[in-house]
Formats: sequence, structure tokens, C-alpha cells
Amino acid sequence: MAFHQLLIRDEQSVRFITINREEKLNALNQTILAELHGALTKALADSQVRGIVLTGAGEKAFVAGADIAEFAAFDAAQGQRLASDGHRNVFDLIHHAGKPILAAINGYALGGGLELALACHLRIAVPNARLGLPEVTLGLIPGYGGTQRLTQLVGRGRALELILTADMITAERALEYGLVNAVVDQPVLLQKALEILQTIASRSPNAVAAAIRAVNAGLDPSKNGFEVEIEEFSKCFGTADFAEGVSAFLAKRKPNF
Repeated sequence: MAFHQLLIRDEQSVRFITINREEKLNALNQTILAELHGALTKALADSQVRGIVLTGAGEKAFVAGADIAEFAAFDAAQGQRLASDGHRNVFDLIHHAGKPILAAINGYALGGGLELALACHLRIAVPNARLGLPEVTLGLIPGYGGTQRLTQLVGRGRALELILTADMITAERALEYGLVNAVVDQPVLLQKALEILQTIASRSPNAVAAAIRAVNAGLDPSKNGFEVEIEEFSKCFGTADFAEGVSAFLAKRKPNF
């Protein structure tokens, strides 16, 4: 699949996927969502890729929302398809990915852009980043998981405040809320993202995927997170990663996963 609005590069075992629509502040459109589905599916299937960074081109925006012109004339049925297709093809794909996906927030992360970051496993931001869900100013609500994932991260009160006021918050406030994992200067943003994912890449990929499944299960009301944890824990014992990890520990050497 050829990518026209994404830039793809690999560094060590990490794949960087950059949304490259800087003149539109990297606003999401249907082409970008389709390309993200293809790029993410390919990266998740590549055994050489151990982590993924999502970011935006330039220094102004990660993703400053969705391209409103694309859905301005939609009716309810079209809106339903827009949200359900986005969930299935991109946002839930990220949420349930067995490899860590990190959002490197290099500027505005608004609306669908913040929802894209929320779907990722980890988020880091630059000091001048601004984050928010302004959908109620358009007569809408977040439709790509924002009402759910933001609440899971920051709690009901803060989530409702952000969604109902449509106000933006600073990166430092997002850090205080637990919405981002770290705030780092713009010049070292991608290097910090690489360092985090390289650390994770040095761990058992089987255990990393199992941990993600267990944590996600705790957020799913249809599942018993404790039971899923027990199941995932037990399955680890039959893996080559477990054998290597224990062998390395006993031999006082670093494991080679």
C-alpha cells in the first residue's frame, strides 16, 4: 500500500508513523484513516517492529482534529458509519495492539487527534502542546472513543469538565491529570519516544502483549480482568520467552528476547 499522507521510517526496532498534512495541522480525513489502518496493520504484522510511534509533521500540531468539511453534510446514519468504521479500523486497532504504540504529541491534539492519542498505550508531549475535545462547540460529542478513554485516564469529573467546556489544557495540566506520561522539550521528543520503546523492546514481547491484554480486560465491563490476568500469567509459563528470562536471571546475564 502506497502512503500519500503518512511518512514511515524505522529506527532500530521502532517504526515511526508521521501524519504528514502539516498545512492542515495534520487534521484527520478518510484518506489518513485508511492509510493509518494499512500502516498499523503492516507494522503489527512485522516481527522486526517492536514498538510504534505516532506523531504529526511540523511543530504546530500532532493532529488538530478531524477534517470537518468531510462530514459537514452527514446525516445520523452516515455519522454512525463514520464513528463505527473509525473505531474498528484505527482507534480500537491501536487500543488492542499487542505492541506498544506511543503518541508523541508535538503540538495541538484536539478532537479526533486527542482521541487518537488516547487510544495509544503511552503519550508524551512537548511543553507548548494543547489538548482538548471541542466537539460540543460543533453540536457533537467525541465519536472515536474520547468519552470512554478520557474518563478511564482522568476520572469522570475531569473528563466531563474537558468535554462539556470544550476547553484546551496545557501539557503540564495533562501531566498532572495523568493524561500524558511525560512532558519533554520539542527537540528531544522523538528521541525520548525511541528510548521508551527501546526499553520496552528489551523485555519479553510475549509478556508485553500479555500485559496489554490483561490491562485492557480490566477496562472492559464484559470481562473479568483478574481472571484474564490469571490466564495470561499462566500462559507465559509455556513460552520460550519465559525459559530465556529465567535462564538469564539465574545466569546473571541480560535476556535475549
